[in-house]
Amino acid sequence: MSQEWNIRSRGHVCSVCAKPLVDKAPVVSALRETPSGYDRYDCHPECWKAMERDWEPFSVWDGVYFAPVKAPKSEPVKKEDAGELLRQLIALDDPTMQNVVYVLAVMLERAKILVERDAKTLEDGKIRRVYEDRKQGDTFVILDPRLRLDNIAAVQQQVVALLSGTKTLGEVSGVDGEGAAQGESGTPADEVQPETA
Repeated sequence: MSQEWNIRSRGHVCSVCAKPLVDKAPVVSALRETPSGYDRYDCHPECWKAMERDWEPFSVWDGVYFAPVKAPKSEPVKKEDAGELLRQLIALDDPTMQNVVYVLAVMLERAKILVERDAKTLEDGKIRRVYEDRKQGDTFVILDPRLRLDNIAAVQQQVVALLSGTKTLGEVSGVDGEGAAQGESGTPADEVQPETA
């Protein structure tokens, strides 16, 4: 699959029985890898156990379903936050932004907004990390570019520039293509690692 990251929203009905998921009740979530991307399944635990399938999930985890809460209207001009920026970058699907996407995901994990649900090492040695938004339940599949600590400062500057509004996505993506911001293979001790649960 050519996509280096992906996002899938949580369902509000069981993918098996089509009955609504219950607020604060257990839910089993799974990702199925297909040629066109990832399919997401959100199921009652008993439905997942009884589900007949001839495929293996890319990732599966137990969680708790939280019904969506209608947020009060905010002011029309709102400063962009890291979560919104991550969603924009994923929608943009620009491979030159893979380092920024990964650093944003790690920032959001450390801020307890995202939780890492799984990490898969692929045949080519790349790692895809599966994150879930704790509140909204959206799933993010993000390529780990294996950034080295000596490269992280340039990427952090890009993230700060985007969050502060001093640079646009176009300006930042031109910087990320080559050089210090790119991930390079190095010793595991030098790599930026997400938190472990």
